[in-house]
Amino acid sequence: MNIFFVALVLLCVVTVAAPWRVVSEDNEEQHRLLVNTTFVKNARAGGALCLDGSLPAYHLHRGFGAGLNNWLLQFEGGGWCNDLPSCLERAQSRRGSTRYMTKFEVFSGILSSNASQNPDFYNWNRVKLRYCDGASFTGDAIFDNGTTRLHFKGQKIWEAIIHDLLPKGLGKARKALLSGCSAGGLATFHHCDNFAKYLPTNASVKCLSDAGFFLDGRDVSLNHTMRYFVKSLVTLQGVEKNLNRNCTSTLFFPDLCFFPQYVLRYISTPYFILNSAYDVFQFHHTLVPPSADMHGHWNKCKLDPAACTPPQIAILQAFRLDMLATLRPFAIYSGRGGMFINSCFAHCQSESQDTWFEDDSPRINNKTIAEAVGDWYFSRTRSKEIDCPYPCDTTCHNLIPYPRGQ
Repeated sequence: MNIFFVALVLLCVVTVAAPWRVVSEDNEEQHRLLVNTTFVKNARAGGALCLDGSLPAYHLHRGFGAGLNNWLLQFEGGGWCNDLPSCLERAQSRRGSTRYMTKFEVFSGILSSNASQNPDFYNWNRVKLRYCDGASFTGDAIFDNGTTRLHFKGQKIWEAIIHDLLPKGLGKARKALLSGCSAGGLATFHHCDNFAKYLPTNASVKCLSDAGFFLDGRDVSLNHTMRYFVKSLVTLQGVEKNLNRNCTSTLFFPDLCFFPQYVLRYISTPYFILNSAYDVFQFHHTLVPPSADMHGHWNKCKLDPAACTPPQIAILQAFRLDMLATLRPFAIYSGRGGMFINSCFAHCQSESQDTWFEDDSPRINNKTIAEAVGDWYFSRTRSKEIDCPYPCDTTCHNLIPYPRGQ
C-alpha cells in the first residue's frame, strides 16, 4: 500500500491532544451537522470520473441570511497515488471511488453552520469536494491495458463540480473562499486563480491552504524522497499540462511546479497559508520517510516529540527554519496574503472544531486560526502570524498518528 496514502488516512483518524492523550473522533462534537451527497450526474459525458470510473461527488449545505450569496468550497484531502499498484488499491477505497464513500459527511470547523463555532463563515454556502483521483484534482489521463482501466481525471472532476455549482448560485457569488486540507490544501494552489475566473468580476475571491504547503526538501539521508514521488505522480496521471504555465515555463524540471513553493509567486488571487512548521505528514514522510530510517531510530520521536533526542530536535528545528525561509518572500511582499504558521505537531487544523475555534484552540498572539483567517478575509487587520519554535506553544492540539492495534 502506498505510504503517503496510508499516512494521511491515519492522520485524519486520530488526534492526540497535549499532553499526548488520545481523543476519539466520535466524541469531538455532541451535535454534528451531517450533509448529504450530491453526485455530478453529467460528469460521465465529459470523462470526469473517479479512479474506478464512478461519478464524482460533493456535499453542499446551503447558506442563509447575510451569507446567502457567499460560497466556501473545501477540497477534501487524503494523500496521492503515484504508481499502478497504489492507484489500483486506491480505486477500491473511498479515496478512489464514490461507491465506497459515506453518504453523509460531518461539517465542522470551517464548515460548521454554528455561529459560535464558525463566526465568519457559518451562514455561507459551504461545499466539500470529495477526493477520488489521487493527484490533488490535477490529473488528466487514462490507463487501460485491456483488462484494467484507471481514470486519472482530477482536473476534469474539478471542472465538472464547478459547472454543477455555478447554476446553483456559485455563479452569482459576492464573496467566495476556496480552501482545502492536506492534498486538498495543495489543490488550492493549483486551482485558485482558475476559481476566480469562474466568478463575477466584482466578487471578493480568496484562497486558503490548510496543511498543503508541502516542501521540496531532502530527508535525513539527504535524498529527495518526496521529489521523486511527485515526479512519478505527475508522469503517471498526466498532471504537467494542468500545472501553472508561468511556473512550468520557468523551471528546468516542470514537475516541480506541483510543489506550492514554486507556484505560489504566480498566484494573483489573495492567499492564506495555514500550516504547522512541524507538519506531521512532512515530518514522517518528507523529512524522515521509512526509507531513511530503516532501523527505526525515529520511531519514539515520531510518536511523541517529548521523546526526541537533542540531535533529533535540532533536525526538526532546521526543518521549521527551512519552511519559514521558503515562506519569507510571501510573508514580506504579499500585501494581500495571510499566514498562520504555528509550532504544533499537527496536520490539518481547519476542519476540526477543537483546532479551528474553541476556548482552548491553538493560538498565536492570543488569536485562534478562525480569527486569523477571518481577519485576513475581511481585511479587519493584518493577519500574518508566525509562532515561536517548539516547545514554547502551550496551546497546541498535537495530531500524531496512532499505531494500529493500540
